[in-house]
Amino acid sequence: MPQVQLPVFPAGTTQITTELAFEKRDGKVVYFNGHLPVFIHAEEDVGAFRLYTSQLIVNGTASQRQIVEAFGVPLVTVKRCVKRLRERGAGVFFKAAQRKEGSKLTPERLVQAQQWLDQGRSVPVISQELGVLKTTLHKAIDDGRLKQRIKKRRRCWVPCLDQKPA
Repeated sequence: MPQVQLPVFPAGTTQITTELAFEKRDGKVVYFNGHLPVFIHAEEDVGAFRLYTSQLIVNGTASQRQIVEAFGVPLVTVKRCVKRLRERGAGVFFKAAQRKEGSKLTPERLVQAQQWLDQGRSVPVISQELGVLKTTLHKAIDDGRLKQRIKKRRRCWVPCLDQKPA
């Protein structure tokens, strides 16, 4: 005859459901089913946290509300993670986010902007000509995608006021 296991959790755990709890110990998060540990990950491992909690929801072991209340994470974040798991699988939590290519500063526009910079035109003028924000051009200069000519300072022939005459 099967025996019912009472939900007995180790001291210091936080309950997620009547059967599940978690505890932070020694920089790790340990999940328990009753008194048995079922999953462990590092505290700073957000991908493993999102994967495991999303799996709990998808499998019907815990509800989104229970995860939100137990861990204090926003409901919208939990919903997004569950959607990502369902649509793209477990690996999505461990891949670096793909960066978008800029749509304004195309390779052709970069070439044109560099030619104008070489001619000595200023960033605000090039910005208007290309229809690109000045900050976009400055970011390209800072990234090294564009090279700006260094302007030579003019020497001032007026004597400096802070120097004492000899």
